[in-house]
Amino acid sequence: MIRLGVVLSDRGSKYAVTGAPATSRADVDAVLAELKSDKAYAKATHNTWAAILPTGALKADDGESGAAMVILRMMERAGLSDHVIIVTRWYGGKKLGGDRFRRVQDATRAYLDHLETGS
Repeated sequence: MIRLGVVLSDRGSKYAVTGAPATSRADVDAVLAELKSDKAYAKATHNTWAAILPTGALKADDGESGAAMVILRMMERAGLSDHVIIVTRWYGGKKLGGDRFRRVQDATRAYLDHLETGS
């Protein structure tokens, strides 16, 4: 599992990104369970995720409506399969409107860049 931690903040909300290889729903569930074993992540407002598995794509918004589709589309464009990416948000008290999708994109991009460069 690769956990980049908090990669950005916007108006008090903080975003972190995590990812791991996954080839089944059980793998995705295991990664989510491991992530949520950290109390900070368990208490996060949203742990939105998407995965591209051999059996197809899966996603869950975890209350952040539409955000998982953003992650999924970016994974598809990057050609990343057999993997799960989780964007975690701790709500900071101010609604971000459409900017919340840009923050999800920014966090996902940070993860994809990390995979490409290893840093």
